[in-house]
Amino acid sequence: MRDYHGGMSDEIDVEHFRQRLYERREALAATRAERTEAGRTVELDQQRTGRLSRMDALQGQAMAQASEARSQQELQNIEAALARIDRGEYGFCLECDEPIGVGRLEADPAVRLCIRCAGRYD
Repeated sequence: MRDYHGGMSDEIDVEHFRQRLYERREALAATRAERTEAGRTVELDQQRTGRLSRMDALQGQAMAQASEARSQQELQNIEAALARIDRGEYGFCLECDEPIGVGRLEADPAVRLCIRCAGRYD
């Protein structure tokens, strides 16, 4: 297992981040049913729904589908972060292998890149 700060005494609290990742995963799972219902196929029966209502429903459906795609990506990132914890590789940038700042991990415990490497992709 790597030492987060190259031997310094202030290692990251991996269990704290593991718990945060578990909590976020559970929260995403809890809202999945809502997103699934909102993303269902829109009924286009003109007798039941006016044109503007159908447009609103289609827009709502598209937004729900986009939200579901983002949630799926976030779940994948969470699972990957949990796997890195299990391997003792959590908290290190996947590009340069340098430690990721604790503040950055607090903002997003599933983050994969340090701020410098992430800036290259922006």
